[in-house]
Amino acid sequence: MADAGQFAQDADILLRVGTKANATVKGAGWFDTIIVDVEAVINCFTRYDWSTVDAASAFNSTIRGILIDTGACLAAIQGISWDMSGFTSRIEAEDMVNILRDIALRNISILRDKKTQAFLQDPTKGTV
Repeated sequence: MADAGQFAQDADILLRVGTKANATVKGAGWFDTIIVDVEAVINCFTRYDWSTVDAASAFNSTIRGILIDTGACLAAIQGISWDMSGFTSRIEAEDMVNILRDIALRNISILRDKKTQAFLQDPTKGTV
């Protein structure tokens, strides 16, 4: 897999898409275009260019996780929605989509906060 994403990599997405997802979706390269689009959505929703900051400062793994989680959840939603036939029922797939959506929306809400943005750029200046 090419791992085109800057935040989430294919392994992060596959962990969230689940074992019952379509084999094509889980195949090499399927998420390469989607993850780039998802990262643009995260940047637009939060009104902050995380891609540029991430590339410039190389967030450490302890604080970078929220970007990975958000990107992986949004990409996994598209993978599950593309073909739900592998799941036991459509309801099972929809439940997974709902859970992933809730996680992504919570994370986006956190990332929109200006104090969070400042903390992620420089954790030493964060306040409790």
